[in-house]
Amino acid sequence: MGLEFQNKSGLVVYVTCGDPDMETTRHVVLEAIDAGADVIELGMPFSDPVADGPVIQRASERALKQGTRLEDVLTLAAEVRRRRPEAGLIIFSYLNPILRMGVPKFCATAEEAGLDGALVTDLPVEEAAEYLREMRERHLAAVFLAAPTSPADRLKAIAKSSSGFVYAVARTGITGARSEFPPEARELVARIRRHTKLPVAVGFGIATPEQFASAGSFADAVVVGSAIVETIERSAGREAEAVGAFVRGLLRGRG
Repeated sequence: MGLEFQNKSGLVVYVTCGDPDMETTRHVVLEAIDAGADVIELGMPFSDPVADGPVIQRASERALKQGTRLEDVLTLAAEVRRRRPEAGLIIFSYLNPILRMGVPKFCATAEEAGLDGALVTDLPVEEAAEYLREMRERHLAAVFLAAPTSPADRLKAIAKSSSGFVYAVARTGITGARSEFPPEARELVARIRRHTKLPVAVGFGIATPEQFASAGSFADAVVVGSAIVETIERSAGREAEAVGAFVRGLLRGRG
């Protein structure tokens, strides 16, 4: 249990919980862990996912039609923790569902579920005081996003407030698999490392073993989201098997 990356380049896998249903999500997550994923981001579907591309937007729509709630994601986290006690587990959410539950209740429930932490994608570090206080009290990692456009003083604040790891957004814009890996990602990772000894995970658009190997050559971990969600979308009836095969394929690029 924890957010440590034992390998040269760790793998963080994002899934949209409830797409196409929670039972399938559970099977997908367990298979991804067994295939070699170090950390799972349990994505909370949201009605207005402004930072997400069309693949994850469609997944959120399908999950919300299933009635997926934050409580369901926390219950899933507890189930995964019981079955895979060593896996890294975080919730990936927009702020609104957490505010609706209440930050203290969310943090308490997350701790009880055995989560390692959370990433709240639209919570600026400058407005995170209550959240950070509650997360630290519950011994939960608070993962923050850093972008190529972040100035040095903001990167320093993000690094100071982060725990677990820092998520380096490889490019500006929305999520989605891309054919080319942006050169500014390497520079961003180096800039973050000037301010923290935490692991740095790089993500946004990574979909092939070659991209995984490229990102893993300069980051501590690689985040893969849209490519996983797209694999689920096109593999009806065999989602977990397809994701397991995809993850094992990616990891062939691990140095």
